Amino acid sequence: MSNLNLFATNGKKILGVTSNYKSLIKVLKIDPPKTLDVFMKPSTSYITEGPIVIPKGFSVNQEIELGVVIGKKAKKVCEQEAMDYIGGYCAGLDMTAVNKITEARSKGGPWTIAKGFDTATPVSKFIPKTSVPDPYKLQLWCSVNGKLRQDACTSDLLFNLAHIISFISSYITLEPNDMILTGAPPNFGPVKDKDVITGGIRDLVDIKFEVIEEK
Repeated sequence: MSNLNLFATNGKKILGVTSNYKSLIKVLKIDPPKTLDVFMKPSTSYITEGPIVIPKGFSVNQEIELGVVIGKKAKKVCEQEAMDYIGGYCAGLDMTAVNKITEARSKGGPWTIAKGFDTATPVSKFIPKTSVPDPYKLQLWCSVNGKLRQDACTSDLLFNLAHIISFISSYITLEPNDMILTGAPPNFGPVKDKDVITGGIRDLVDIKFEVIEEK
């Protein structure tokens, strides 16, 4: 197994899952998806420190998520074996330009710019799998300027981790250091210049990132 502590440096791809918290689906008043919706973010969007830089003209939300770091090559993996391919975890922010997603949806276009701009994937340090006895008992939280926004348990996931890994690996080979963002719980919202985002997984890891806007 490669050095997963450096997943943000060595990872080739980031995959994200949409609408994967039951509480979010309830808030949005939409029908639960029957299959996973998956998007990709470039690895150049990773940061582990330093500011989140909002490009000029972007309106950006913060979204805290559980990141799953792949530990070994996974191709067409069955759900029963999928958890064996997890090397560890992280807390990740899926920074999302909502105005650019709205534009993309109106045209039926991709979300690449909205989700993949530089600094759009701030992450915590790597958490070894052995430090997480039950990944469905993790409490995610995120505050902006000290005010709590997101606070949810991974027990609320609609599609579980084994299903996510099995589904993605049916079409896209997962490699060591790849990372999957498993969906955001509700109450994410906009951030602006000089905001400070804090968050993490309670009792495991914390993150802190300042926001700056390009002038």
